[in-house]
Amino acid sequence: MPHSFYDADHEAFREVVRDFVARDVTPQLDEWEENRETGRAVWKSAGALGILGLRFPSEYGGGGASDYRFRCVVQEELARVGAASLASGFSINEDIVGSYLMELGTDGQKRAWLPGMASGEVVASIAMSEPAAGSDLRGMKTTAVRDGDEWVINGAKTFITSGFSSDVVLTAARTGDKDGRPRLSLILVPTTTPGFSRGRKLRKLGLHAQDTAEIAFSDVRVPAGNLVGELDRGFHHLTAQLPLERLSIAWRALCAAEAALDWTIKYTSERKAFGTRIIDFQNTRFRLAELTTEVDITRTFLEQSIHALNEGRFDATLGAKAKWWTTELQNRVVDACLQLHGGYGYMDEYPISRAYADARVQTIVGGTTEIMKEIIGRDLAGRYAD
Repeated sequence: MPHSFYDADHEAFREVVRDFVARDVTPQLDEWEENRETGRAVWKSAGALGILGLRFPSEYGGGGASDYRFRCVVQEELARVGAASLASGFSINEDIVGSYLMELGTDGQKRAWLPGMASGEVVASIAMSEPAAGSDLRGMKTTAVRDGDEWVINGAKTFITSGFSSDVVLTAARTGDKDGRPRLSLILVPTTTPGFSRGRKLRKLGLHAQDTAEIAFSDVRVPAGNLVGELDRGFHHLTAQLPLERLSIAWRALCAAEAALDWTIKYTSERKAFGTRIIDFQNTRFRLAELTTEVDITRTFLEQSIHALNEGRFDATLGAKAKWWTTELQNRVVDACLQLHGGYGYMDEYPISRAYADARVQTIVGGTTEIMKEIIGRDLAGRYAD
């Protein structure tokens, strides 16, 4: 679908990213899947090319590009080859931990971590989910208690992206209670800190090349200056940053759906059944027509959402709408595309097989579809509150 979402600078950057993907990503995909992690070489290569830290200020080693469309280019090119695991890992660094540091971090925190994150020398993760508390952040059990000039952290987290390989973890912990409700704060924990430990590398349905782990804190002591943002304002900070995380997930979902359609149109144009190309059967054409139309319409909405983000107009409700719609669409599209591949769609030698497994978590991570609908519903109800 013709559009003018990008300009010449974005397309020039795309060439850099496409070359990087062809050289450093595509040849390694199978090995990463087997090892269940990507390793550091690809991070350092991306950093050297300026693909990481795009939105970080230049004084902290970043590209200083506030325009989120450059991040969109990266996600599109990774999706084109089915590198969903790497795209997710990059997003944790860039759109989540990096954004928290840029918005809330002190100058010292930024200088300590952002240059390494931009160069690929530092991989960051964020620790919110716990064994007994997923979407319900108020059920968090991990605690951080002030002891002089240090925080003492105890607890356990699970489903931590890059948890097995990260160098620093932005950790959400209870730092107090008020009226029976927990007060949360965000604290940076270097993974070399005594008392920090990693559990097993979790085996998942999809995203096999992305290391996901359990982590634990046993009397972990970090400086009081590792507090990110305001004390006891962690829930507010998380709420403020989640819209960007959800938009990032939504854009990855769109890119994955577009890639799946491209693979499927090519496959059905080449594959024959009963002497006829699969794409020449009416059912195939109609199904692809339906899916392509849904994806094109979704792209229009997301492009407008990206413009809203760049202009400071993107909010939690838009983030919820974008996240639930695109991730559900991604699963519908990928499922239909696998069906059109027939038996070969079930074989890992075809990218649609991996994409099918990788897609399933999208309606869960970053807040389930049900939570997204609740956010939208509350906004609607609030319009006419007494």
